Parts: sequence; C-alpha cells; structure tokens
Amino acid sequence: QVQLVESGGGLVQAGGSLRLSCAASGRTFSRYAMGWFRQAPGKEREFVARIRFSGGSTYYADSVKGRFTISRDYAKNTVYLQMNRLKPEDTDVYYCNALGYDYVPGDYWGQGNKVTVSS
Repeated sequence: QVQLVESGGGLVQAGGSLRLSCAASGRTFSRYAMGWFRQAPGKEREFVARIRFSGGSTYYADSVKGRFTISRDYAKNTVYLQMNRLKPEDTDVYYCNALGYDYVPGDYWGQGNKVTVSS
C-alpha cells in the first residue's frame, strides 16, 4: 500500500511560481509511475503530468507544457510539480497519484492541494 501526502499549494499572482510536493510512504514508491491531476469544482479531474517509474520519461498536458515540470527524488520518496508562469486558469485542486498499468490512474491519491492564481 502507498500513502501520498501533498504540500506546497497556495495563492500566487499570475506569472508566479509554485512547487507542489507529494511524499510517498512505503517501499514500493519506485515501482510506480507517478502523475499529477487537477480538478475544478463541478468539473472532471484532468491529467496534468506524469513521470515513469524510472524517472527518465515525462509527459505533459498541452495546457501546461513548457511551464510545468514533474520530477521525482527516490531518496526522499517524493514527486514534485514545479509550476512556472502560472495563469488564473491553473487555479484548481491538484492531486498526485500512483499510476497503474498503462498510466491509468491508480487507487492511491494524495489528499489534494489548492492552488489559486490571481490575475
């Protein structure tokens, strides 16, 4: 079993930066590809970024490509989402996830972390 605890959200002005962290418990962290998703009230949860279990390959939603960077630190059992040049439309609750087969969202989610970007 994997437990995911997020931190790092908050309020920032448009054009600013934030870094989200997702700390995983358990020894199996390195076996999972990890992903970030976001969700606005009343909307479907949408994919943001993912990183392979090996850490060597990343993939991003078009809406964040070139602005967000996902990375992972195996020594700290943590995955990060560095968010630069933030826009008001990036305002959402962000969730990390331990991805399943073929990068489908798995059963393990972080608690959610609110990011608010003011214009």
